[in-house]
Amino acid sequence: MGKDVIIALDFDNAAEVEAFLAKFKKPPFVKVGMELFFAEGKSIITRLKKHGCKIFLDLKCHDIPNTVKKAMSIISDLDVDITDVHAAGTSNMMRFALEGLTKVNGVRKTKLLAITQLTSTDEETMNKELLIDKPLIDTVLSYALNAKYCGLEGIVCSPFEAAKVKEACGDGFLTVTPGIRFDDSTKADQKRVATPSFAKLNGSDYIVVGRPITQATDPVAAYNRCLSEFLT
Repeated sequence: MGKDVIIALDFDNAAEVEAFLAKFKKPPFVKVGMELFFAEGKSIITRLKKHGCKIFLDLKCHDIPNTVKKAMSIISDLDVDITDVHAAGTSNMMRFALEGLTKVNGVRKTKLLAITQLTSTDEETMNKELLIDKPLIDTVLSYALNAKYCGLEGIVCSPFEAAKVKEACGDGFLTVTPGIRFDDSTKADQKRVATPSFAKLNGSDYIVVGRPITQATDPVAAYNRCLSEFLT
């Protein structure tokens, strides 16, 4: 898997997804989050696979280890390309998640990422509301190292932490970075946002882009702009 732009399919239902994908000549890499998955269930994954899309199933699992293991066992049958858990669920939970994703023959087709801190959370909020009395970058690096030691392929973080994560965990450890906006886009509910060019220069392997593409007047042009700024 090389560097790429992942489109967050922040739609209400499959019909909206179908209308959106019909605009593209080549199937893009897409992210299915809670909103769409809870509305459509497993069938949305089947639809997207028929389109030929690579899929990041972003359900951010965070529960007791055995519950997460059972959830991941179900996800393993979907054969998506990437899925994720919250690093805050502890190393034990992450190890159980990997066990759940691994089939009885020892094969695991789905890469597992750990969510560090959401891009809607800044350091002040993390300190005051989550009572994590550390700099945000230190927290992200700690979560990243835990994930690496547990055998996960990478983490989800903001582009502002990606370079430091690469330094600590190595170039082969994936950094998937949401919170991507163009210079002329609004932040909406995001706090730690960056441009595709910034993400490229700071070590992101994949950028996740939602509304700047899905709500654009010309989604394909916005997607191509992302590809150009991130990959060239």
